[in-house]
Amino acid sequence: MRRTLGNIWYLGVKELWGLWRDPAMLVLIVFLFGYSVYSGARAMPETLNRAPIAIVDEDASPLSNRIAAAFYPPHFLPPTMIGLQQLDRGMDAGIYTFALVIPVNFQRDVLAGHAPALQLNVDATRMSQAFNGAGSIQQIVQGEIIAFVQRHGGSTAAPVELALRARFNPTLDKGWFGAMTQLINHVTMVSILLCGAALIREREHGTIEHLLAMPVTPTEIMLSKVWAMGLVVLVAVTASLQFVVKGLVGVPVEGSTALFLLTTALHLFATTAMGIFMATMTRSMPQFALLLVLVLLPLQMLSGGSTPRESMPLVVQNIMLAAPTTHFTIAGQAILFRGAGLEIVWPQLLWLAAIGGVFFAVALRRFRRTISQMA
Repeated sequence: MRRTLGNIWYLGVKELWGLWRDPAMLVLIVFLFGYSVYSGARAMPETLNRAPIAIVDEDASPLSNRIAAAFYPPHFLPPTMIGLQQLDRGMDAGIYTFALVIPVNFQRDVLAGHAPALQLNVDATRMSQAFNGAGSIQQIVQGEIIAFVQRHGGSTAAPVELALRARFNPTLDKGWFGAMTQLINHVTMVSILLCGAALIREREHGTIEHLLAMPVTPTEIMLSKVWAMGLVVLVAVTASLQFVVKGLVGVPVEGSTALFLLTTALHLFATTAMGIFMATMTRSMPQFALLLVLVLLPLQMLSGGSTPRESMPLVVQNIMLAAPTTHFTIAGQAILFRGAGLEIVWPQLLWLAAIGGVFFAVALRRFRRTISQMA
């Protein structure tokens, strides 16, 4: 047993040195768990963030002042009060994304029940903010008008009031979800890529023949790759979670980091074995990359990370229960988003352990057959 553990340890250290001498792979890891995670939250935000708005107030009434004061950060920049002659020039120059025109005698007509019209100019070239912002501005303006009329006319409030409480993401910032989703998806991709590339690199460099001449077994070779590449991904995940997700993006992670890393380790047990199995099916790195695309896209798109599983056909939901990414996504989101503990995610942990054991056994059988053919 001591000799076996020693072989696994030293072979794993060899894998780490091999990865250290591969600058392209190191740059890819830093890029995926650094910039890619950050860009998933900030590159194209789907929510309003500091949108520039101008207001042409030709009424100068308490109601128009109330509407102008309703736009404030972080969704909007403080409104710029401009004249009507400055409107077209500012929109053409791209200074304002939105420009709201309040006509003369607006408050008087509202109180008289004449239903006056407001004009909202939108720069539709800024698509992500234009479509969301137009609806938000409409809700803000209508809400201020209704509140003003009710207070001025002494009308009673509605008999039912809907109190909205957004849990786990009170500001409804989709950037939080984007950063977490990128992090979870990259764990699967990088782990498969590292293990597969390590085996293909040894085959191309001829070092696999040297291993066959040594007193080591295929199980020891495979376990060394699993623990070495899994450790690299765990370190990258920890750094990304601490410095990118919590630090740069500012996502308040609710759950236990240690429990998430345990879940990640069980997931890596399956995905690293998957990477070795895929490497035995291909002869070169380009072939492995093409196979990775065919496998990775369904794993990420159908696991529930991008689209809720409930919206998928039932047969797809049942098939994807055999994929480790499904259970990893469920457990990861529950831990990081909702602060779930072991008493909630333990079924997913058992699924990951079982699926990982099956994948490892299948990959080991295929690896032994490949090794015997090379010998």
